[in-house]
Amino acid sequence: MRVAIWAALLLCVGCRDQSVQPEPVSSAPPATAPPATATPPAFVAEKVTGEAKAMGTHLSYAAFTTPKLDAAKVRAAFDAATAEIVRVERLMTTWRPDSEISKVNAAAGKAPIAVSDETFAVVAEAVHASEISDGAFDITFESLHGLWKFDEDLDPHPPSDADIKAKLPLLSYKHIKLDAQKKTIGLDRDGVKIGLGGIAKGYAVDKASAVLKSAGLTSFFVQAGGDLFTYGKKADGTDWLAGVRDPRGREGDYFVMLAVSDHAFSTAGDYERSYIVGGKRYHHIIDPRTGYPATASRSVTIWAPTALLADEIDDAVFIVGPEKGLKLVESIDGVGAVIVDAKNNVFVSKRLEGKIQRVHPPTDAL
Repeated sequence: MRVAIWAALLLCVGCRDQSVQPEPVSSAPPATAPPATATPPAFVAEKVTGEAKAMGTHLSYAAFTTPKLDAAKVRAAFDAATAEIVRVERLMTTWRPDSEISKVNAAAGKAPIAVSDETFAVVAEAVHASEISDGAFDITFESLHGLWKFDEDLDPHPPSDADIKAKLPLLSYKHIKLDAQKKTIGLDRDGVKIGLGGIAKGYAVDKASAVLKSAGLTSFFVQAGGDLFTYGKKADGTDWLAGVRDPRGREGDYFVMLAVSDHAFSTAGDYERSYIVGGKRYHHIIDPRTGYPATASRSVTIWAPTALLADEIDDAVFIVGPEKGLKLVESIDGVGAVIVDAKNNVFVSKRLEGKIQRVHPPTDAL
């Protein structure tokens, strides 16, 4: 997903004619006129963009300068936002053995691990997402790590049915034991692992957005992979626009556009981190009920008040499909969805009816 942004700035400066009145005749020496004061130029907002890498994905920023924040200060705010995302990554990644999540996984079946308030809150939110989606969203999908290889270790060879079946008992959010008073997370069975790949980027985007707000920016967006949050309106007073990628189209081809201001926007698609074997597409969004990649959808885009909420709900809806997914979406305040199902049908939730711009039908292909 990419964000289409444009800004047209119009500046009108009015001048007022002033009549000079004749001065009365006087014998006194003429007064010296005060020096003319130059009128400072009117402020014109400038769009500033930035890029970075973190959490295994591409980060994009855009913002407009303010009378107090020039381009250099905006770029410094972007750097601070990236540092915040990196900080979150260090807490919640599974790619570092010293992260809090890795420590929880290493102690599975042994003892609960004390974690930071942030990590505890994100895991608790993930468990809540599991509960409201009847287990469709489940961070214990990480228990399959090593069987499916869709990351840097991409290997287009699906695991055997027997290997998946052996791991299935480890996939359940009910293995996660939370102690809110002690701020501990425990996994009740050896071999159970949790991963926050379906929720941590959304949380990080929200934290980065908070950094930009505190810096004084009033119009910006932050994007981390498929997770986006926008704040304010563009300098010309219009909304930011986000495009929903055609799941079978070329990169940069959007079949729907949506105005997104003061809202998050997250897309889960089967076209990222995927491969095709034997005429079947395999991808990284695993259905915890089967241990296999979910098959009900091609793409799900969620519009929500926070990037954290959008990030967790898009996976859940992707897994359960449009019928159950739309019921889930409609049950949560401020949330909308655009769904492309496995047969290339498009579904739009009630909250987004009339808000989307259809560019073209999604391409139909394997």
